[in-house]
Amino acid sequence: MSQNQASSQADSKPATAVSRIAALIPGILLCILVAGVSALLERAELGVFEHPYVEALVMAILLGMALRSFWKPAPRWQAGIAFSAKQLLEVAVMLLGASISFAAIAASGIALLASIAAVVVIALCVSFGLSRLLGLSTRLSILIACGNSICGNSAIAAVAPIIGANNDEIASSISFTAILGVMMVLGLPLLIPLLQLSATQYGILAGLTVYAVPQVLAATVPAGLISTQIGTLVKLMRVLMLGPVVVGLSLAASRWQSDAKKTSVGFFRLVPWFILGFLALATLRSLEIVPSTVVGPVTKITSFLTVVSMAALGLGVDVRVLANVGGRVTAAVTLSLMLLLGISIALVHWFK
Repeated sequence: MSQNQASSQADSKPATAVSRIAALIPGILLCILVAGVSALLERAELGVFEHPYVEALVMAILLGMALRSFWKPAPRWQAGIAFSAKQLLEVAVMLLGASISFAAIAASGIALLASIAAVVVIALCVSFGLSRLLGLSTRLSILIACGNSICGNSAIAAVAPIIGANNDEIASSISFTAILGVMMVLGLPLLIPLLQLSATQYGILAGLTVYAVPQVLAATVPAGLISTQIGTLVKLMRVLMLGPVVVGLSLAASRWQSDAKKTSVGFFRLVPWFILGFLALATLRSLEIVPSTVVGPVTKITSFLTVVSMAALGLGVDVRVLANVGGRVTAAVTLSLMLLLGISIALVHWFK
């Protein structure tokens, strides 16, 4: 390779990075705009009612969905929207670790830990059974059960290669997750006054029922910091159940992999980077390396990123996708989620 060729390749790397960043800017700015309008509407609510009945976070989702219902973002917007919905929200989850001490986990007691494991196991078994009763294939039933019971699309993505699921099965199992995830974020806070839940009880309920770790953050922010901290901790404990499930499925993989090679799943696929970052910051906070004076500003940054991400989530949800989802898959996922919600409500009333 000549010196000129090497120099041109070296110059192309920064140019590529700059072009990728530039491609994100339009979509990110759009999400910030929607988030800003949501914040202004929340402030208007405060001025009129002295209380925000619809939080900026929820407003951002609704505005995003309303905009998406009559306007499909062109490709120039999509990269930034996708980045805001995923990476920015993952950063928010990671930063949340700076406000949490492991003393909270120790204080939760063995009863809560055992209850979380029991809920996951029961939900897995019943979701799988319901899916099979509705006539779905074994592999599709496993994907639905894992996604519903553990951590949504992340669990589906981790389990799919192990059981040799094909593209149709993966697409069918995740197609309804975005809609139900948004519905849970919007609807779950309504149960606080209806069921007279304390901050602790609501945090446990959100951690047990909401699909993804970032969505737990979105569902609990309106209820306060205590609910957010507890909900995130419960959800992380629930995510840890993915390890034993993956190991068990790996041992039985040959039963479902007639048309695919056995596939191993790496550590960083089971434990995403933002969860590792969350745990690292929580460790630093527990050791008081992160001072308490930092918690306030970090919490504000976390809230801002969450609202921007919820705007992106709304912009990425097309409610018309429901028409394209098979009736049996829709029924299996919905019934499984309702069952999980019922079990979790019964459990949180036990933790008074």
